[in-house]
Amino acid sequence: MPGTKRFQHVIETPEPGEWELSGYEAAVPITEKSNPLTRDLDKADAERIVQLLGQCDAEIFQEEGQVVPTYQEPDGGLVVLSGGGTSGRMAFLMSVSFNQLMRGLGQKPLYTYLIAGGDRSVVASREGTEDSALHGIEELKKVAAGKKRVIVIGISVGLSAPFVAGQMDYCMDNTAVFLPVLVGFNPVSMARNDPIEDWSSTFRQIAERMQKMQERQEAFVLNPAVGPEGLSGSSRMKGGSATKVLLETLLLAAHKTVDRGIAASPKCLLEILRTFERAHQVTYSQSPKIAALMKQVSSSLKKKGRVHLVGWQTLGIIAIMDGVECIHTFGADFRDIRGFLMGDHSDMFNQKAELTNQGPQFTFSQEDFQTSILPSLTEIDTVVFIFTLDDNLAEVQTLVEQVKEKTSNIQALAHSTVGQSLPSPLKKLFPSIISITWPLLFFEYEGNFVQKFQRELSTKWVLNTVSTGAHVLLGKILQNHMLEIRISNSKLFWRALAMLQRFSGQSKARCIESLLQAIHFPQPLSDDIRAAPISRHIEVAHCKDQVIPVALLSLLFRCSIPEAQAHLAAASSVCEAVRSALTGPGRKRSADPQEPAVQ
Repeated sequence: MPGTKRFQHVIETPEPGEWELSGYEAAVPITEKSNPLTRDLDKADAERIVQLLGQCDAEIFQEEGQVVPTYQEPDGGLVVLSGGGTSGRMAFLMSVSFNQLMRGLGQKPLYTYLIAGGDRSVVASREGTEDSALHGIEELKKVAAGKKRVIVIGISVGLSAPFVAGQMDYCMDNTAVFLPVLVGFNPVSMARNDPIEDWSSTFRQIAERMQKMQERQEAFVLNPAVGPEGLSGSSRMKGGSATKVLLETLLLAAHKTVDRGIAASPKCLLEILRTFERAHQVTYSQSPKIAALMKQVSSSLKKKGRVHLVGWQTLGIIAIMDGVECIHTFGADFRDIRGFLMGDHSDMFNQKAELTNQGPQFTFSQEDFQTSILPSLTEIDTVVFIFTLDDNLAEVQTLVEQVKEKTSNIQALAHSTVGQSLPSPLKKLFPSIISITWPLLFFEYEGNFVQKFQRELSTKWVLNTVSTGAHVLLGKILQNHMLEIRISNSKLFWRALAMLQRFSGQSKARCIESLLQAIHFPQPLSDDIRAAPISRHIEVAHCKDQVIPVALLSLLFRCSIPEAQAHLAAASSVCEAVRSALTGPGRKRSADPQEPAVQ
């Protein structure tokens, strides 16, 4: 078939029904695999969803120890945390935290962040920006200009983002200034190996080069395996959490020992890791209340209401991340679930001007919530308040009282330390509170940050579980796969193709053809379109809904795109349409790559 030669590295579909055979599944990157724990996630109730996703999160702590590089702060230099999408937002969060830590120690802040697409990508979904290696290098050159020593920590959960790949390659070509550290959660042998459109090496080739340079300590690869996501490929969940645990452990241990002039000991690293593991136990001890919040959020979304996550300080950043990531994960509207950051954020962003007067999609501040959201709240909306008992509780109470005049659907996620208690007037305002109490474990300054990191991670687990589970309850998930993802970057293009192969059992060539038909419809597929670079297909697909289910129904019924769209329109939900096609009469499966597809 013309144009399909560029897809030859894609794994061929096995015989129908044999997708899960170990020989085939072994070739799928860990971060894209289907987690056996959640195979029937779509059949679970809220309580069971919390249990299953909690078990998946626990897998973060089951990996055996890995060699961790000796980290030393670059004197007069810079530490750059970089990534796209979730990884870039996590880079932003950690740079904010560690600069705050250094200021508190009377030291000059050393950290900065890079996120593909710039600061607007922190508060809005702009996923396609991570597909350019040259863009990553250009951004790195800007922040590193004039620095004598720069540590660049490139985060790519699946070892796949060109934005990070280009930066790592550039660092290896300039080791007099740069030390590259790659963070991901696949073996290097599973790093993406298809060509990067604006670069000469694949991600896998770059990672292999880094492994060789690691022998001379001129580069490092940190890639522990933490198991597949609870929702297949959803790296915002376990991938994002594991990134936070790994890097905060490494960087905090370095700060705790730097004054002694020694490297972080394994004991110090293990001590910090165990506090994160305890955070998992403390968080999921609240499972019944997490499940109740999930049902409330799902109910609001089902009624076409909005869900607002209102967080103070860095917990507001976690809230923003969760809301933004629902857009491409579930095909959600940006207004469905939104996070807001209460408190001062003046010194957080690189280019705050990028976020000023950019339209409703980029609203995230306390002022934005009070002027744009509060006046229009309705009874079907849900507002979740996320704070610690160290925050300004009078301010929290005032806002809760204002919101309660508009909707009774309010909930709280409140973090306290042993000995603290929520003031009675504030407590009485909430019908339900997820109250998480943390023990007093640390007394030194850096120890306060361990607790801060615990609270952030706990909040992330709660919000990820609630928003994911709410969409499961809405029928958005098939088994543990997201059928309604928007194809907004190359990673999601390959994931879409893999899902078509998985559920149709049809040939790679047929699945490519059907996917391209669904993307470009109503334009007929020409040889020029088939031979176009993937970026062209993404440019068309990223603003289209239901591309994957339409392509899949076209494959299962061996029908045209309009007929597939009609099947979808007649069903109660996307997943019901696909389930019916998978089990009902009229389904046709073929692994014959020569059989022509229908336009």
